Amino acid sequence: MNTELFTISIEGFEIVNHILTLGYATMAAALFFFILTKKNCLPKYRMSSVISVVVMVSAFLLLFIQKESWTAAYAFNGAAYVLNPGADLFTNGYRYLNWLIDVPMLLIQILFVAEIVGSDRVRYMTRFSVSGCMMILLGYIGQFYEPGRLNESIFWWAFWGLASTGFFIYVLILITRVIKEGAAKMDGPAQSLFSAILPLFYISWWLYPIAYAAPVLMEAGVSYQFTIVSQQVIYTIADISSKVVYGVMLTVTASMISEKQGYAVDG
Repeated sequence: MNTELFTISIEGFEIVNHILTLGYATMAAALFFFILTKKNCLPKYRMSSVISVVVMVSAFLLLFIQKESWTAAYAFNGAAYVLNPGADLFTNGYRYLNWLIDVPMLLIQILFVAEIVGSDRVRYMTRFSVSGCMMILLGYIGQFYEPGRLNESIFWWAFWGLASTGFFIYVLILITRVIKEGAAKMDGPAQSLFSAILPLFYISWWLYPIAYAAPVLMEAGVSYQFTIVSQQVIYTIADISSKVVYGVMLTVTASMISEKQGYAVDG
């Protein structure tokens, strides 16, 4: 293996190091937010905050491991960072493990604020869980074959990526229905804020397939460094947007609805 192809400049190495640190630090900070604000809404909405707490713990731990994997994979040679002989190769596999835990919960938690109950809630929970897990598992398989890896295979990388995208599109269809159903039950600022989750969802979630596709740039002659740094930055921005910002918007919406229904926070 020609390790020179996998050289990372000091700036590139530090950008990834910093963005991964920002990622898990943001999850840690948001964890306290969701714990401290859990009782700012009626009990029927609180499961959304409980789920956000679980998501933050999972994301914090696995992003921390992702960052440790990055620092262990490379060694400084006095001018740049090169693959560390004997170290495990850096991988996005830890992110997929995190998403396998988080994605079904992120999809399910909105059902509580949207007040979708009974058989409708069960139906959505089942579909979200199955489609969300399949989306992540297929992408997880695909990332083993991405350009730049030792067992690179454009065919299998694209095949599993496209298969994952099919479930991704189905999830977007379902979440669009849920947000529209939920918004129809609200009015005023709560409705506006809840409706704004839909564009946030589309923007933040589309960042994931963009990051997945980033390694194909190497086939067009783009450097390994630019590709991997860009991928990690995009993935981390997507994680913060789709987990923290999304969770905060749901929490604030639930608080607004609760206040309108006469709920007052103790103290």
